[in-house]
Amino acid sequence: MSTVLGLLLAAGEGRRMGTPKALLYDGQGGSFLLRAVDVLRDGGCASVSVVLGARADEAAALLDGATGPGDAAPRVVRADDWAEGMGASLRAGLRAALDGDATCALVSLVDLPDVGAPVVRRMLDSLGSQKDVLGRASYAGTPGHPVLIGRDHWSGVVESARGDRGARDYLRENPPTLVECGDLATGRDVDTPHQL
Repeated sequence: MSTVLGLLLAAGEGRRMGTPKALLYDGQGGSFLLRAVDVLRDGGCASVSVVLGARADEAAALLDGATGPGDAAPRVVRADDWAEGMGASLRAGLRAALDGDATCALVSLVDLPDVGAPVVRRMLDSLGSQKDVLGRASYAGTPGHPVLIGRDHWSGVVESARGDRGARDYLRENPPTLVECGDLATGRDVDTPHQL
C-alpha cells in the first residue's frame, strides 16, 4: 500500500526574519507551523514529520496537541546540525522516515504562507505515491515546493543534500516531473518581517 509522509522542514533560525520561522505568526495570530502541518494533512499526507532545529523546544511545544479528529500528532525530528542549512534538515527528515512505511515523502517548508492543501492534493493526484516518484510543484513555470520524493530516491537525496541547497543537486541530475500550481499559489517564501 502506498502512503505519503508529509515532511515539513522548519529547523532554520530565520536570521533575516529575526526569529525561527517555526515560531512565526501571521497577521491574524495563526501559527505558520501549525498551518503548514494542517496543509500537509488536509492535502492527503497520511502522516506528518516536522524537522526542528533552532529553538526546537519552543517550536515542539506548539505542536503539542496539534491533532485533528483521527490524526496522530506530528512526529518531531531534531536536526542537531541544523545550522549547516536546509540540507541538514532534509537529511534528518529522510533518515527518520526510513523507520516508517511511507512510500514517498512530500517535502514542504514552513515559510510558504500561500501554499495550501489544494497544491498538495494536485501534486499527489498528478504524480501518485509510488516509491519511484520524483516531482516538484512549479509556479508559472518556476520550480518550487513542495517536492515529492519516492523512497527509491531517499538515499541519493541524503547523499547529495548539503548546505542550503537541499535536494537541488539531486534534482538537477534527476529531473523531476513538474506540476504547475501557479493558479493555486505563488509559492513564494517569507524571509523578512516586511513580507509578513
